[in-house]
Amino acid sequence: MPDTSLLAIVLGLFYLGSVACIYRILLTYRTTQGAIAWIISLLALPYVAVPLFLVLGRSRFGGYVKARRMGDQSLTDLLNRFEQQTTSLSTPEQQHLDKQLQVLCRLGRQPFTEGNRCTLLQDGEATFEALIRAMENATSYILLEFYIVRSDKIGQRIKTILERKLAEGVQVWFLYDEIGSVGLPRAYLKELLKAGARVASFGDGNIRRRRFQINFRNHRKLLVCDGKIGFVGGINLGDEYLGSVIDQEPWRDTHCRIEGPAVTGLQLAWLEDWNWASNEFPELDWAPQDNIPGDEQVLVLPTGPADTWETCALFFLSCINNAQSRIWIASPYFVPDFQVVNALQLAALRGVDVRIIIPEKSDSQLVRLAAYSYLVQASHAGIGIYRYQPGFMHQKVVLVDDHYAAVGTANLDNRSMRLNFEIIAIITSESFISKVDAMLTEDLSHCRKMTEQDYEGRSILFRLTCRAVRLLAPLL
Repeated sequence: MPDTSLLAIVLGLFYLGSVACIYRILLTYRTTQGAIAWIISLLALPYVAVPLFLVLGRSRFGGYVKARRMGDQSLTDLLNRFEQQTTSLSTPEQQHLDKQLQVLCRLGRQPFTEGNRCTLLQDGEATFEALIRAMENATSYILLEFYIVRSDKIGQRIKTILERKLAEGVQVWFLYDEIGSVGLPRAYLKELLKAGARVASFGDGNIRRRRFQINFRNHRKLLVCDGKIGFVGGINLGDEYLGSVIDQEPWRDTHCRIEGPAVTGLQLAWLEDWNWASNEFPELDWAPQDNIPGDEQVLVLPTGPADTWETCALFFLSCINNAQSRIWIASPYFVPDFQVVNALQLAALRGVDVRIIIPEKSDSQLVRLAAYSYLVQASHAGIGIYRYQPGFMHQKVVLVDDHYAAVGTANLDNRSMRLNFEIIAIITSESFISKVDAMLTEDLSHCRKMTEQDYEGRSILFRLTCRAVRLLAPLL
């Protein structure tokens, strides 16, 4: 067969593949910008775009959806029991807040709980100290789920503690993301397995229902001990959060320790992820605590690409649209879509104090450049964008008026809103809000407020680069 004929057949197969991909896009797309970009690419360069689409193009995590349905009855039973054991907000003075939060409850399929005690943990030192203390005191089981796990000093210290607790008879379930923890040595995992831990990679999933979907990542960072104490926030297991990595700026981050019924929400999110990754449904403690540890109200909001709605995007839009006096957001990755940008502009135009805290130094140069392209729109509307100067700010925190604060793993970008599995703790107590207020106020004192001139005063090449990078927002 002539080479030209073979080439024509190959190209024909790629174009047939592109038609199949476009068919799928038209049935499932979530954003018109992303759909149009993929369709143009598939038509213009099918031999490049078809393989990329198979790896990066899906908008729903199909395998996880199937796993959720398979275990749905057991999870539904647990959710029903959880709701029966908790008390929703109902007092007249909280009626307005209740409406906002009940929407988020329905989005996250979890109730809003009372009787919790929450501790704000600033930076890695305070967080690791609290994590280690909780693991040391565990008597029944330890559940871990982290996007990045390193085999550095802090990673080895965590492993040593887990091995010791396993020897004492404490059960350990260890879930990590295969993409985020790509540098984690196999020996690290083998040693945990040898000590008796159950270990699973979120990237693998169950082999019978796995699909080639590496673009979806489990970005959650949480720990649960005995079903009574839980942690959630932006901190992974690595030395960078302690400022002890040579030639690397210290990372500024925030975590939260929760004690009380809201920990059940963290445990439910972990269980669903573990069920997907291992096809196992471990027996855990779901009984309510006898002694109420505190008086704080907490909603645990898991989000991800297997959700019916774009839960994370709707969370941010709800926060922004309902803000009356201020909306402060700290996010290391600021590449919002047009809906979020419009909501921020409207909030600023109606007199809300809108402040976005982003890092000056970033681990992604593309994201850093893309953020410049929003300056003109932000400046005209009165939105303040502040770049944190010392080190790399990696925290994900939201403060809405004096009504509620959120600490979690979600960034203000397309990946968190549509591709990553994230988790957020929303807390309404005055004391916790005041601590978040003081923390962000201190962070703002170390920031430089950006102006329109930071963009307009640069060269045309720089501005074109920023605008071009912004087009990649759905992939960043």
